[in-house]
Amino acid sequence: SYYARRCISEDPNWSLVTVPHLTELCLQHIVHNFEKNPILNHLLPEHQRKVLDRLSTGLPLTVTANLVSDEEYWKRCCIERWQLCDVSNYGDSWKRMFFERHLENILKCFIPNTTDPNQVLELIPLCKGYVRKLEIDQFLPPVKADQKEERDDLSDTGSDIESGEVSVQHYDLKDLISALPRLEELHLTYGVKDCGMNFEWNLFNFTNQDCCNLAAAVKMCHNLKVFKLTQSNVDDEKTKLLARNLLDHPCLVELNLSHNLIKDKGAQALGKLISRSRLETLNLCNNQIHHLGAQALAQALAEKSTLTSLNLRLNCVEDKGGEAIGRALLTNTTLKSLHLGSNNLSEPTATLFSQVLAQNTTLRSINFSCNRLGLDGGKQLLEGLADNKTLTELDLRHTEVDQEAEYFIHQIVWANREAVRLQHPPPSP
Repeated sequence: SYYARRCISEDPNWSLVTVPHLTELCLQHIVHNFEKNPILNHLLPEHQRKVLDRLSTGLPLTVTANLVSDEEYWKRCCIERWQLCDVSNYGDSWKRMFFERHLENILKCFIPNTTDPNQVLELIPLCKGYVRKLEIDQFLPPVKADQKEERDDLSDTGSDIESGEVSVQHYDLKDLISALPRLEELHLTYGVKDCGMNFEWNLFNFTNQDCCNLAAAVKMCHNLKVFKLTQSNVDDEKTKLLARNLLDHPCLVELNLSHNLIKDKGAQALGKLISRSRLETLNLCNNQIHHLGAQALAQALAEKSTLTSLNLRLNCVEDKGGEAIGRALLTNTTLKSLHLGSNNLSEPTATLFSQVLAQNTTLRSINFSCNRLGLDGGKQLLEGLADNKTLTELDLRHTEVDQEAEYFIHQIVWANREAVRLQHPPPSP
């Protein structure tokens, strides 16, 4: 009391209210020393909340990864690090978002023979319980020890790809993927973003060794459901290697190899994969598949298949390939969506698909856009649709189909779609 009166007399603004409670002082001490002495679980819930709200987002992950599960803390970590944060893409988990994006950033910047591999290996035990999806749209090649001086002219013919094969090998995902037991989706693109004036063809080279490493890694990833390898110059030989390692995969349901260099032999290997897997979705858009490859895929559809969606847009299957797929769909009972846009198809394919539309009760969507089906082809499709009650999408843009026929086709498809909507109304909000 004496000291209180003395303080008041010396400082008229002084008050006991300004003296922190001992509890508050303890919490401040815990926050300040959290890195060296992390104390959290033994605190009361209201005290835990105060500590978590004050913790720095810059604390080492070795301290916070396995101790802090609070979503608000990880939300702060994400927002402070990245401008765009859509948590709905990560199962509404901020902690999952942080670890997936953090790991992706490390892999995108990893330079073989230069970056310390421990950057990845030390992160694995911290993030393995949270990483379900990885999207890596860049793989940096190693820096050449005996790097030559800049060339006067760069080849535009792609010959650099062949000369750079031995010198370019990217990060091997095998050890990482095998240590992520919850990994379900893997999206990869082998290339370099924003290379600018340093462009060279071999920066976009997916080597044979890369393919061997990746194939072994994916084979060991037993819970993998979605595998996407796009825009990576994947050719027939690499496709065959990947397909062999995916045969009898227990969980894989979606495979995306779009925007690559796959030809007929690669498509034939994928036909075998369709017959010996649980694949439901196969995307081969923008490759170099002709009628032999399409016939192999069609044979797999006719014999044994779980495939529900097949995308062959921007290939060159022509009528031989289109007719083969049509014949397969006369007996296939699984495929629901088919994209054959931009494949040099014409009236013979439309004629066969007229039979498909009359008999098949599984197909829901067909895309024939940017083909030359012609006036008679449109009439054939209209005749096939006369009694069809299941097709809800038929894209005939830029197919040279008669406008009147296209109008009546649209009416039938619209009526089917409305019937489905009335049978299965959307859930009320």
